[in-house]
Amino acid sequence: MDDLAGTMDQAVKVMQDREGKYLTFSLSDEEYGIGILKIKEIIGMMPITTVPRTPEFVKGVINLRGKVIPVIDLRLKFSMEKIDYTERTCIIVVNLKSRAADILIGVVVDSVSEVLNIKAEDIEDTPTFGTSLDTSYILGMAKMEGGVKILLDIDRVLSAEEVAALESAA
Repeated sequence: MDDLAGTMDQAVKVMQDREGKYLTFSLSDEEYGIGILKIKEIIGMMPITTVPRTPEFVKGVINLRGKVIPVIDLRLKFSMEKIDYTERTCIIVVNLKSRAADILIGVVVDSVSEVLNIKAEDIEDTPTFGTSLDTSYILGMAKMEGGVKILLDIDRVLSAEEVAALESAA
């Protein structure tokens, strides 16, 4: 019986950990969210210096107030169709936890929507799509009027190897 109570307590804690404010943004026709505490800032598109021999989703690096920050295109990371950037395209600068330290990376998104306060009861676990699909980077699915927002665990969107490669590119 104690095991069941412990499991229930752990489930409640996981739900509460996911509750909070999320910056929502769009990629293609889908809406995503990243926990607001991970966001450093949102900037408009700016010149990106390409870095040779990096994966296609790595757009390159930017100079943000004297700091070199790697930039990835989330569309390409998620194997979506590549599109031309528009005036609504922007870069969300996020703070990633890597093995060595926290690093800043820029994430290119189609457009930023709004900051939403999402309650734990509105977040469902990620559905299982079979064993061959890794969805560990998805915190959960937020049920909103008019649809679902996919909440990302931005620390898990990139593998440890990809983060290490970004650190060396910057």
